[in-house]
Amino acid sequence: MRLAERVAVVTGGAKGIGAETARVFAAEGARVTVWDVAGGAPGEGVAFRRVDVTDAGSVAAAVDAVVAEHGRIDVLVNNAGILRDAQLVKVKDGVLVGSMGDAEFDSVISVNLRGVFVCTRAVAPVMIRQGAGRILNASSVVGLYGNFGQTNYVATKAAVIGMTRVWARELGPRGITVNAVAPGFIATEMVRQMPEKILAGMVERTPLRRLGEPRDVALAYLYLASDDASFINGAVLSVDGGVVVGT
Repeated sequence: MRLAERVAVVTGGAKGIGAETARVFAAEGARVTVWDVAGGAPGEGVAFRRVDVTDAGSVAAAVDAVVAEHGRIDVLVNNAGILRDAQLVKVKDGVLVGSMGDAEFDSVISVNLRGVFVCTRAVAPVMIRQGAGRILNASSVVGLYGNFGQTNYVATKAAVIGMTRVWARELGPRGITVNAVAPGFIATEMVRQMPEKILAGMVERTPLRRLGEPRDVALAYLYLASDDASFINGAVLSVDGGVVVGT
């Protein structure tokens, strides 16, 4: 029970890695609330609240609700994220046939980057009053190495690493650690629906020759949220099987 009596918030926790993280935290004794725009509680002992992480008012109300019920927030997992992949420009036979649109760029920036900023800004004062807390941010292996067709997504995941290191410096003296996790190719429901050829390519680029499971990432979050990681601050933990990404 490494998180006994801890109060945790997991954004984007209705499915995928976030849902598994919420379940693992609850099994380790935490009182977990999931924030998401759709769905519901992913398991027993997990509460659900409909929250838009890009909306400061929605987030502030959600923070107030958790504090009113539990009196504190010990762990924030900034997991919410979306994909809108496209090449910056796509040229065929010398002719421009497509590009990443403004809406595709802005929506990913809004959820994956602004959402992390908005949620952390709202939760940090609660943790400062407590004199302790854990903030865990979802980056990605592509935030470290880049990836074809993901200008918007890579920009957010690289920026999350930068914000993590800033906040580790700013909040560390207040007893709050801030770390990031950078998953590789993880077998979420969305990934499993990809064509077999794409999945095989992911496995081939991973030295362990398998896709990661959501639980692999959830256990990394568990470690960083626990007392075992009390002296880890400003780190980026890759959970990727040694993956090599690029063009």
